[in-house]
Amino acid sequence: MRSLLALLTMTLALAALYCCEKDPKDPSGSRNTDSIKITKEVANAFVKRQKRSSLFEWYSEYYKTSTEHMQERCENYPPCDYLSDQIGFPMAYNHFFGRY
Repeated sequence: MRSLLALLTMTLALAALYCCEKDPKDPSGSRNTDSIKITKEVANAFVKRQKRSSLFEWYSEYYKTSTEHMQERCENYPPCDYLSDQIGFPMAYNHFFGRY
């Protein structure tokens, strides 16, 4: 998701740069494409792919733990969310949803 956001940001920045640098008094209005090209090294440094170092990191990114599911359940129920700010998540969850 971050790489897609970075690519979109870079594309919008280049489009804004291309549109805003035109001189309104210049009738030609055409620009050469060499002015907006960047080198491969600069592009690779800007958009860097995150590599997975282990199977656990890959798994934990796609699947949530049971505690995360319980926290989301408590956050979606406003009284539990409010109480968890006051006395803590485990006690608030036990109060509204029973033992976990």
